[in-house]
Amino acid sequence: MTNAPPSMTSVEKGGGSNMAEHAGGYDKHLERAAVRKLDLTVVPILTMFYLLSFLDRANIGNARVAGLQKQLGLTDHQYQICVTVLFVPYILAELPSNLLLQRIGPKLLMPTLLTIWGIMVTLQGLVTSFAGLVVVRALLGLLEGPMFPGIVLYLSGFYTRKELALRIALFFSAASLSGAFSGLLAAAIEKMDGVGGRPGWAWIFILEGLFTVVMGIIGFFVLPSTPRDSKFLTHEEKELIMERLERDRPYMKPVDSFSFKEVLRSLASPHVLMVFIIFFMIGTTLYGLALFLPSIVNQLGFSATKTQLLSVGPFAAGFFVSLIAAFWSDQYNSRGIPAALLSTLAIAGFAMYLRAKDKFTLYGALYLMVPGVYAPVPVITAWMANNSEPHYRRATSVALGFIATNSGGILSTWRYPTKEGPRFRNTTIMNLTFTVVVVVFSLLNMAYLSRRNKQKDLPGRREETLRKYEEHPEGDKDGLKAWVDLGDKHPDFRYTL
Repeated sequence: MTNAPPSMTSVEKGGGSNMAEHAGGYDKHLERAAVRKLDLTVVPILTMFYLLSFLDRANIGNARVAGLQKQLGLTDHQYQICVTVLFVPYILAELPSNLLLQRIGPKLLMPTLLTIWGIMVTLQGLVTSFAGLVVVRALLGLLEGPMFPGIVLYLSGFYTRKELALRIALFFSAASLSGAFSGLLAAAIEKMDGVGGRPGWAWIFILEGLFTVVMGIIGFFVLPSTPRDSKFLTHEEKELIMERLERDRPYMKPVDSFSFKEVLRSLASPHVLMVFIIFFMIGTTLYGLALFLPSIVNQLGFSATKTQLLSVGPFAAGFFVSLIAAFWSDQYNSRGIPAALLSTLAIAGFAMYLRAKDKFTLYGALYLMVPGVYAPVPVITAWMANNSEPHYRRATSVALGFIATNSGGILSTWRYPTKEGPRFRNTTIMNLTFTVVVVVFSLLNMAYLSRRNKQKDLPGRREETLRKYEEHPEGDKDGLKAWVDLGDKHPDFRYTL
């Protein structure tokens, strides 16, 4: 946790009578009540947004099993192009949108993106050619790209650093749920084959896209841009939420204005670059499972309908493991150890998949692979957000993490050639290797951050770092200039391990 300088305590800055006795039982009760309201009003909305984001991105895998590739006459190469083309504009949109989120306002930007991409998903059900599918998928990627990094940045403006992993897990668990729901929905929807003259796979896109449009419209009315805009918090609760955020991050002030210098500082941070590598490795394995798990199960020898249903179990396991791991991570304020331990599940799963011969054992390995790949993501995402400050440096770092993740997604789409199924030996070896790298870099990043924290504690280091701000002609009485300029390099900032 960040330790704010004494000048930033609520008593000394005159934060209102209800703040002055923050240590008292009443205020602790009020704080818990206010946070609980955020959990019940903000997190469910974002969870639905991300569930639809991942569902609408990955349901092409279910549509493929339901006959999309065959009916449109796509080769395996063309199908992979349709999957890949989404990621290019998706990646290009992530950083600019994160830098613009605060200026445009989440209340306007997020629901607008959701509504328009719902229209794009619906249009996928109307395409009749390879070219049409490519165009719609590219537009879908451009609209969906801002959502995940945007939600992480948005949540960091509502919750303290120590609370972030569980809240990220609550909405990211929607990725696991979307995998489960996608199989169940596809199994039911493809029975509409022939209705309205459209094939079953088309109805998967049409119905899921229309539901996304409805949720986007609802979002305009229910999503607050900041805690102060919440319709569910009292005035007293709003002030308390903002006060606790300022104690956690003293640099959450108007003086934190956009500068390209913060973008460059993020790019030059070793801990950001190490997590970038981790995200690339996880992104490759995660998207491989998200997009191709139905095809993998189908090639094990199960029927199309049974494949859709069997795809549910591994994703459901990923959902529960993600929540448990994130809760543990927040409780102990630890990121690197949970990430490394969870990744060992995936290592065991990929190793098992390489050696097993029976199709039921191969299927069982998915119950280790999916949780081992999905569950570390909320923890590592919180890790990236925890250790980059102030706002625009954090916005850049979070966006970079997802640029890496989706770059891995591009690689994964070309690693599952049909002729290598169902074992996909070369791809499984790659996934196993990448997961080992995740463990190694998680531990390396922990060691680096621990060393940085110790360096800040060296005798005289704090005074030496802050001297130029204290000697500035205009002064820095409240310490804000030093916090905004130094961010996570401030001597009072403690990196989360």
